[in-house]
Amino acid sequence: MTVRRLTDMTWHEVREAAHGAVAVVPVGSQEQHGSHLPLGTDRMLADAVVDEAVRRLDGAAVDLVRLPTVAYGFSPHHAFAAAVTLSAQTLVAVLGEIIDSLVATGFRRMLIVNGHGGNDEIVRLAVKQAALRADIAAAACNYWSLSGDGGDDVPAGADSSAAQSAPADESERIPGHAGWFETSLMLAAHPELVHPPAWEDTPAAPPLFDQPPAPGLVVERHGEWSRVGGVTDDARAASAAAGRQLLARQAQRLATAITEFDRATEHSHGRASG
Repeated sequence: MTVRRLTDMTWHEVREAAHGAVAVVPVGSQEQHGSHLPLGTDRMLADAVVDEAVRRLDGAAVDLVRLPTVAYGFSPHHAFAAAVTLSAQTLVAVLGEIIDSLVATGFRRMLIVNGHGGNDEIVRLAVKQAALRADIAAAACNYWSLSGDGGDDVPAGADSSAAQSAPADESERIPGHAGWFETSLMLAAHPELVHPPAWEDTPAAPPLFDQPPAPGLVVERHGEWSRVGGVTDDARAASAAAGRQLLARQAQRLATAITEFDRATEHSHGRASG
């Protein structure tokens, strides 16, 4: 496998790589994450998962070009505290123009890796629209939504204390916002930026957008983020051990997804397509 960073390449190298490589575009946000995590949490975690996935792909038969992370996302719902946000229209346009630029350079396969829940529908719309405009194979995913076959749940060498610190309702905490999941990941990836979570940051009742009253229901209630203080669940049980296990698990799932995307599109839009 050849993995290169777009910013480190000459234009000749980019043109040469474009014909067969998958371009990977991480996307984050700049928004409040409670009183204990930095505004750049989503961008940092997208970077951490993508970089670890790339490391795990070392030696695999996949060519990747990693683009700089798009640091801003759709975050007006966090402006009650602090956020630097793009509108949905602007973000879908930015992502679309990034993809169009890659197409003009010769790329025919792109993967957007999203690190912020507010971007979810937008990144999916961006790849749908791009694949209508050009003869490409474009994909998108949220790094936390990728599922495995069970073999990646407890990576080799994982700290056994991670299981003890995981809440019983772990699946309901993922991804959450500034709760157990993200705080654990940040303790693993950037512990120097994490402040101790305070009990008063935990909402008395979970927000309906995070835990809807019926499965499959999407609920948006005015003022909900402000009511819960910008946090979805209790982060006090978070640990670096759990974060390392979660990071390893999601990075492995992303590495698998990249490999499968490469395999599925190699003959139609990869080097084998001619």
